[in-house]
Amino acid sequence: MKNVPVVNFASDNAAPVAPQILSAIQKANTGPVLSYGNDLLTKGVEEKLKCIFDCDLRAFPVATGTAANSLGLSALVPPYGAIYCHQLAHIDKDECGAPEFFTGGAKLVPLAGEGGKLKAEELEKVIAGAGGGNVHHVQPAAISLTQATECGTVYRPDEIAEIAIVGHKRHLCVHMDGARFANAVEFLGCAPADITWRAGVDVLSFGATKNGAMGAEAVVFFDMDKAQEFEFRRKRGAHLFSKMRYLSAQLDGYLTDNLWLNLAGHANKMAVRLAEGVSRQNGAEVLYPVEANIIFAKLPEVALECLAVSNILYYRNGRDEDAEVRLVTSWNTSEQDIDHLLKVIA
Repeated sequence: MKNVPVVNFASDNAAPVAPQILSAIQKANTGPVLSYGNDLLTKGVEEKLKCIFDCDLRAFPVATGTAANSLGLSALVPPYGAIYCHQLAHIDKDECGAPEFFTGGAKLVPLAGEGGKLKAEELEKVIAGAGGGNVHHVQPAAISLTQATECGTVYRPDEIAEIAIVGHKRHLCVHMDGARFANAVEFLGCAPADITWRAGVDVLSFGATKNGAMGAEAVVFFDMDKAQEFEFRRKRGAHLFSKMRYLSAQLDGYLTDNLWLNLAGHANKMAVRLAEGVSRQNGAEVLYPVEANIIFAKLPEVALECLAVSNILYYRNGRDEDAEVRLVTSWNTSEQDIDHLLKVIA
């Protein structure tokens, strides 16, 4: 019996590295350069990000999204601070206490919200009743948004701005987990600035790993004052690479010729195609608007049984009795991959 190729809908983390980014790493692998980020590639990445976001900023490459989020938040909040996030947020569900560790003990305060989104009016109520100034309570310090959200939905610029106004008037900083930031920008068709600093975001975890990189993210500070001590925090957190050029080469390739948006655009397009196909199956239901590259669907039992014995990688979501799956498309998902999955669950 021939080996059947594995088809990936489990995660964009499971996808291979985009060839343009591998080529960028190879190109960087020539001769000696200065270490610890003092190389021209690292400096060039920051300049490219300044152009992309149309503003002055500081950008610090790190290797993982957990580092980007946790170290970024550590520059924003004191150990006695509260970080308000959605109850499905990656920083609360999937980072093993790293945000609390790197902030020295700040408390994550998860909140409900439809479609993975926080709402400004709900934040207003929660923060107003949080006991600001009371020594017996953690002090409101930051709001963390996920863009695109864990449900595959996307915050619009006005939604972010409303949340930022709520936070800033009470002196809270706004952090954005942008692991799938490219997917959100591509879906909205907006300028990256429109959903970051122009809307009130202070610090962005700018993701690349889920969208074709080998392992590279950047912590981007739009509030320059908050960036002053970050170099020390990155070193202390073991993410100041001696051979920083190899992280920066990935980001440089990622940002060249709009590759980051092209890869995300393909993943988004495949997600729409997949969602349309799933919704046509008898007894199937797509649970959230498909605005990035993540689909949550409820499937009939027979379809789940077929998936379970197929060559398709995917994740069940929630309890088994909920009959839900999470399907993620990637920069290299093909129409043939989608047709194969739809045939399996038909």
